[in-house]
Amino acid sequence: MDLFDKITKSLGGPIGQHQKWSHGYFSFPKLEGEIGPHMQFNGKEHLVWSLNNYLGLANHPEVRQADAQAAADYGMAYPMGARMMSGNSIHHEELENGLAQFVGKQSAFLLNYGYQGMVSIIDALVDRNDVIVYDAESHACIIDGVRLHMGKRFVYQHNDIESCEKQLERATRLTEQTGGGILLITEGVFGMSGAQGKLKAVADLKKKFNFRLLVDDAHGFGTMGKTGAGTHEEQECMDEVDVYFATFAKSMAGIGAFVAADQDIIHYLRYNMRSQTFAKALPMPMVLGLKKRFEMLKTQPELREKLWLIANTLQAGLKERGFDLGASNTMVTPVFLKGDLFEATALTRDLRENYGVFCSIVVYPVIPKGLIVLRLIPTASHSLEDVQRTLDAYSAIGEKLKAGYYKENKLEIA
Repeated sequence: MDLFDKITKSLGGPIGQHQKWSHGYFSFPKLEGEIGPHMQFNGKEHLVWSLNNYLGLANHPEVRQADAQAAADYGMAYPMGARMMSGNSIHHEELENGLAQFVGKQSAFLLNYGYQGMVSIIDALVDRNDVIVYDAESHACIIDGVRLHMGKRFVYQHNDIESCEKQLERATRLTEQTGGGILLITEGVFGMSGAQGKLKAVADLKKKFNFRLLVDDAHGFGTMGKTGAGTHEEQECMDEVDVYFATFAKSMAGIGAFVAADQDIIHYLRYNMRSQTFAKALPMPMVLGLKKRFEMLKTQPELREKLWLIANTLQAGLKERGFDLGASNTMVTPVFLKGDLFEATALTRDLRENYGVFCSIVVYPVIPKGLIVLRLIPTASHSLEDVQRTLDAYSAIGEKLKAGYYKENKLEIA
């Protein structure tokens, strides 16, 4: 068989199966205009709930000014080379030191990308004698990192501490034979469901088992906890998290990520993470822009307060109207509906074209057949008027779904 024959026939798996009818509208849509709650899609103004711009920093005037000034001062190329060879700077180190202190760790290391970084952290921390235990609903970057692991891996049912304990028992028995250690991986905030990972309960299992805890807090950093330090601050278990990871792509509205831990662990990762050792350092405009974003995250709590005002108002309104938000106890707002793929696409088109509300749609195979999830991402840039407009739209499409409107293919586009 020709290699490309296989590719064109399979379309790359379950997500790729939808590409012929979804591309450009449901997948790879083009949102145009200034980043914010109101953008252009398909030539029309839409109220957008699909951007992880939690604190509204993406187009904040102070951030834009810092980005522009850094680009003017340094260009996009500086520093040249990987950090280890010629790409280090005082600004990279200052940002690392500030991040480490903020999340309650001795040291931190900047990473070029979050996804790439998590895969590489896992690769560096474990060898074939070690065992990984991880949550079943972990993000794809964790799954891919686990798949590369040459040793054993055990998955526990999502946020199920009893299941987690059973997998730790299996891992312990195995490591007694191999002489290896155990790495447990979970998330601070699960980005699809909005549920917090049970970090405190997992950490309490250290009283019974010998393992190290790695937490991916991409959605929790900057949004959770009394200072925004993360979900481990929210659950008062900062010291029990051994390795803390977060991206800049969510609350900081930037590019890159960081990992924080004890100094000797970060020193080890700095010299053993292949994706960073052999990659160019983050450009200076990004680093200086991130320093500005981080400063605002720490010193302007009103941004986080506005985020939670919008999130709480939106979620309370949806619940009052009878919508199921699942297990979310964070700002991430999934709305669970019952319907098939045809109804899901018709409903989403109605929401976008007739009500001007743009949110992400999730269907099978990501979730079970017969379910539809419309995921809303509140931000500090949204207004209470935006919330009311969205609640009115959801009330309308909810009634249409119950009445079988979308199944009967009667959708009209205004």
